[in-house]
Amino acid sequence: MTRFISARKILGGSASKADPWFGTSYTINLYRGCSHGCIYCDSRSKCYQIDDFDNIQIKQNAIDLLHQELRSKKARGTIGFGSMNDCYMPLEATHQLSRRALEIVRLHRFPVHIITKGTLVTRDIDLLQDISKIYAAVSITITTTSDQLGQKIEPNAPLVSERFAALQQLAEAGIYCGITLMPVIPFITDTEENIRQIVTKARQAGAKYIIGGFGMTLREGNREYFYKQLDRRFPGLKERFIQTFGDQYNCYTNRFKQLHNYFNSICRENDIATKMRFYKARIEKQGSLF
Repeated sequence: MTRFISARKILGGSASKADPWFGTSYTINLYRGCSHGCIYCDSRSKCYQIDDFDNIQIKQNAIDLLHQELRSKKARGTIGFGSMNDCYMPLEATHQLSRRALEIVRLHRFPVHIITKGTLVTRDIDLLQDISKIYAAVSITITTTSDQLGQKIEPNAPLVSERFAALQQLAEAGIYCGITLMPVIPFITDTEENIRQIVTKARQAGAKYIIGGFGMTLREGNREYFYKQLDRRFPGLKERFIQTFGDQYNCYTNRFKQLHNYFNSICRENDIATKMRFYKARIEKQGSLF
């Protein structure tokens, strides 16, 4: 079930400050809610006030707002797609807000960083190649190499194998791309074998970087949903979480240091960076209008 809503503003953030992990200065959310059903999603937290998160709201005036807001920006900064939902959910194939937004971004010559689990991103390779003349990056979120486990923790997202195929297609098209390895879920995906397999497959697919986050977050709203899904998909594991983390927000794996060191080591062996290359503003000559 979807419905249309009107937004008052479409871009958040400021060009004066870039996110240290993703290099984004602005964020854009063309939809409200998400259909992927990931059991760990922080966007379900009550602080974001997104009711009925699984039913998507489509911001019908998003493209007009984006054009107006970018036209008024005096400084460029990277626009991050995918901060509160996935901009390449299945309904994007019909509504095409992400593609239309990228066309506006290209028109105004802004850099972009897309974070997604959606393989539909490959549809927009032509736009990303043009935007890459300024700066474009695509990060595919991958938390396991197992399709079977992926379907348990990200039940409505594309198969992990399909995401690796999309990553390879982006890399072969010359798009700067990599992986967001986050979250690493305690007691489920926090093993050296899982890390090794992801890094190996990332290299084979042509990833330039992997950004690792070795833990997860839990707070009111997403904690209750996560525990409900643990009872359904991983019986007995909820009690272990409660005993280990209580009501903590940051739930780091108890092997954090060991896994982080192993991750850095195996990325070096596979010639994959553990940090992204960010957009750097440069002076551009203003051409004549005539």
